[in-house]
Amino acid sequence: MKRKLLSAVLSVAMMATLLVGCGNSKAPAADAPAGDTAAKQEAAPAGDAEAAPAAEGGNTLTVWCWDPAFNINAMKEAEKVYQKDHPDFTLNVIETPWQDIQTKLTTAATSGQLDTLPDIFLMQDNAFQKNVISYPDAFADLTATGIDFTQFAEAKAAYSVVDGKNYGVPFDNGAVVAAYRTDILEQAGFTVDDFTDITWSEYLEKGKVVLEKTGKPLLSCQAGESDVICMMLQSAGGSFFDAEGNPAMTDNDKLKEVMNVYSELVKAGVLVEVNDWDQYVGTLNNETVAGTINGCWIMASIQSAEDQSGKWAITNMPKLENVDGATNYSNNGGSSWAVTSNCKNLELAADFLGSTFGGSTELYDNIISTGALATYLPAGSSDAYAAPSEFFSGDAVSKKITEFAGKTPSNNTGVYYYEARDAVAVAITNVVAGADIDSELQVAQDTVSFAMGQ
Repeated sequence: MKRKLLSAVLSVAMMATLLVGCGNSKAPAADAPAGDTAAKQEAAPAGDAEAAPAAEGGNTLTVWCWDPAFNINAMKEAEKVYQKDHPDFTLNVIETPWQDIQTKLTTAATSGQLDTLPDIFLMQDNAFQKNVISYPDAFADLTATGIDFTQFAEAKAAYSVVDGKNYGVPFDNGAVVAAYRTDILEQAGFTVDDFTDITWSEYLEKGKVVLEKTGKPLLSCQAGESDVICMMLQSAGGSFFDAEGNPAMTDNDKLKEVMNVYSELVKAGVLVEVNDWDQYVGTLNNETVAGTINGCWIMASIQSAEDQSGKWAITNMPKLENVDGATNYSNNGGSSWAVTSNCKNLELAADFLGSTFGGSTELYDNIISTGALATYLPAGSSDAYAAPSEFFSGDAVSKKITEFAGKTPSNNTGVYYYEARDAVAVAITNVVAGADIDSELQVAQDTVSFAMGQ
């Protein structure tokens, strides 16, 4: 099995540019937080990452991450916070696009040159388990380092857990929000409260009313993508895989229910599919639709239409009423910090991450202006998180989103998560066109099994 894993992941370096956006090559968002331009980076990294592996002990740590305005800014702010009690501490932060991090990790691990890795790097959540399982020798086990992982949203921390061990320190929040144009809802006789704590059946019926009275669908998404499917599935604690990592799409009642609901939304006109990411964002900014459901990072795109300030509000997503244990909460996107086995001072790296991203509400207060929201639960109680958002109807959206993250079920991603997403995307496209769900899920499962070499 290990040989199959290594063989499969060798292709990651070639595919990395296709996997930036949670299976979406054009959206910078699905695995990327607000402000994350990983999918759009064209400039060379700021510094030579290959010439700057892990620091040689001392009080300096080398970090690889992308996006100066978001991730790099957060790491530099963390450095300032830590320096208050450790004045001799310094970070060497090297701008490295996500695609390059994945490629360099794959190369280092498969060639046995782990000494080319930095002390710390940022890892997209949906790729975390895949990389730890495939390259276990490249990652440091952080379980017993003193970091209190119970202080993070459970679902967020679970992305970087393999065999019960913690390999990552959670960072940005990808909790799902349902965002609505309150003025459009009002035309149909609704408020955002009418869409809070509801089921998908209720969403469908209210969506039909909104469509009839305003001519606007409630929801849009990219055709041929499975983001909405994945969010719905995780909200019910579902997965494409069983506990052993085997594809489990056939006889998967949760997945079948999700696909049925999705198909009904499209057929009723409540969900409109568009061709690409730009068109999707356009539906939000040009008032084509009355709302959206996505990771909280989508709020940055919504706010780009400054003339719509005060006309938006957020709440939780609908839940599947025919699935036991289903919730109104999910996740889409985000990333976590990994410490490599090449780190010469694991104690320092763990203390730094634990004292900042895993222990400082001050840090999260300092970076909230960039749209970086915490999954570190104590941050949700700070004054900064309680501040109202004028754009989103005066609501304390940061506090609300942190609470959503704490209620999100965990998601079993595994090594072949992206292959499963792509296969299910094909399946739902065919189902919407009239194909049989069971037959399409069988094809999807066979496709993933073939990729796994089973």
